[in-house]
Amino acid sequence: MGMAVRISRAVLEAIISDASTTPTVERCGLLLGSADHVTAWLSVANVHPEPDQHFELDPATLIAVERAARQGHGPGVAGHYHSHPKGSAVPSLADAEAAAPDGRLWLMTAQGECRLWRSVAAMPLANDGTGALWLSRFVEEEIDVTD
Repeated sequence: MGMAVRISRAVLEAIISDASTTPTVERCGLLLGSADHVTAWLSVANVHPEPDQHFELDPATLIAVERAARQGHGPGVAGHYHSHPKGSAVPSLADAEAAAPDGRLWLMTAQGECRLWRSVAAMPLANDGTGALWLSRFVEEEIDVTD
């Protein structure tokens, strides 16, 4: 575990609620704030052609939010969240393959649970047969829930 990341109870509850609105499709969005303090969230359209199994943040929204932050008109993008309707709140192989080693936060939610991961500089993906591929791409972070 790295550093604890502060996230308000209201933000976590809103993300869990957002994820539950489409129980068969992955919901996704942005975590706004800094590397150690998520201050807000923004639901973003999942534009992946197979949204029941994958997510892809709408690039136009992502670009707009990042541009606004650079210009001082809003919080920075600390990472993103997505739901696993059929799985658990741990990274999938698809998540590991998609993760850039940029230190951004990946909040995953499934069955009302949230777990937080940070993408890290990683070894090349190699299938060792154990299913632990994602371990080389993510470290789990503690969530410091604030009121």
